[in-house]
Amino acid sequence: MAYFDNPAYHDTFHRAQQEAAFRPLQILNGFMGLIGAVISIVGIVAMLATASWLIIVVMVVAVLPSFFVRLVKSKRLYAFRRESTQDYRRTSYYSALLGGRDFAKEMRTFGLSAYFRARYLEVRRRLVARLFAISRRLAAYDAVCAVVETAALFFIVMFLFMSTVKGSLTVGSFVMLFEAFRRGQSQLSTLVASVSALYDNRLFIGNLFEFLDLEPRIVSPQDPVPFPEKVESVEFRDITFRYPDMDHDVLSHYSLIARAGEITRIEGQNGFGKTTLLKLLLRLYDTDGGQVLVNGIDVRRYDLKGLRRGIGAVFQDFVRFYATAAENIAFGNIGHTPQSLRDSSPNLGEQLAAAPIANSQSPITNIRKAAEMAGADSFIERLPKGYDTQLGRMFDGGEDLSMGQWQRIALARQLYSDAPVLLFDEPTAWMDVPTREHFEKTLQSLKEQNKVIILIKHI
Repeated sequence: MAYFDNPAYHDTFHRAQQEAAFRPLQILNGFMGLIGAVISIVGIVAMLATASWLIIVVMVVAVLPSFFVRLVKSKRLYAFRRESTQDYRRTSYYSALLGGRDFAKEMRTFGLSAYFRARYLEVRRRLVARLFAISRRLAAYDAVCAVVETAALFFIVMFLFMSTVKGSLTVGSFVMLFEAFRRGQSQLSTLVASVSALYDNRLFIGNLFEFLDLEPRIVSPQDPVPFPEKVESVEFRDITFRYPDMDHDVLSHYSLIARAGEITRIEGQNGFGKTTLLKLLLRLYDTDGGQVLVNGIDVRRYDLKGLRRGIGAVFQDFVRFYATAAENIAFGNIGHTPQSLRDSSPNLGEQLAAAPIANSQSPITNIRKAAEMAGADSFIERLPKGYDTQLGRMFDGGEDLSMGQWQRIALARQLYSDAPVLLFDEPTAWMDVPTREHFEKTLQSLKEQNKVIILIKHI
């Protein structure tokens, strides 16, 4: 998670996204153009060599300024794009604000559209002005190249004309050599374009490899300890932590023990570091000081996948997956997802409706059981296709839910994981009173199952 807190990471990711889609194909096309131009130039040079090596020298010298100008262009444009990455990301952000559904209510309520449209145009105009200034300078270089190439053409015409007048060449040879020179210039221009394009793409493809070379900062140990099926305790021992680039600690010498069969409630004001504790337990970050222990063993000794599979979490900023209701719940333990769900079976809803709750451990039954425990089954069954209903308005046939209903879906997803450690981060923030009462009963049921339960609430 530390990467996501770093603007430089977002710049690297943005550049990689921009270049990865088309640069490899351009490199391939550049190689093909290069090979074709070389073959043509070899034949033309062989023909011109029979008349005069001076023609070949002039032809090559005339194209050199263009070659160097193209290299300069590539460097300038690459530097411009790299330096302007954050401006391009700002325009993408402003565009999302102006066109995104999640922002529409507040954008319209507070009349912010004109403000962010002006900000968008301000940044775009600044980018265009900088690009225009660069293009104007490069256009002057192009003009110099054009003068050199024209002078070379004029020189060759006069050279061939004088040779013809002297009788060294026939009129037919004059026409043949002049056409060979023109074609040689054209093929050399193609060669220069291909080489400079390869250089240009080499610069930009470096953005992709810069991103791919990033190494994860949090990894599993070489000899991991298996995560226990039964967790007796979770302990935060003398924890100190601050987020990247912050000048103060979020947690300082904090200690807490949560035991199985108990509901450990953590209450505090905003910014107290409550959610941070959960992130440290899941190893989304590592502590700066102290230890996070599960059954007395430091979480850094566990395999990452095993650790996270053994901890079910529902965060206050839960994700609304635009998938079916059944899929939304099954994402809590995707390894036990029914094959019928993976195949997007239209009969999954019928299987869920018919599945008995008692005395069954099948994945189908557990999805429905998790929905009932979260208080989500009542409204899911009223949806047009029940558990097969697409949620959200992004795709055809989708049904939107209230935030309270979405929260119950997120809670069902967590409960479906059947993990021995359950983390609840403001799980009832969007729920009405009856649903909160249902959730309290669910907590007591989970407590009786001897799970470690950590419940976060604001005060």
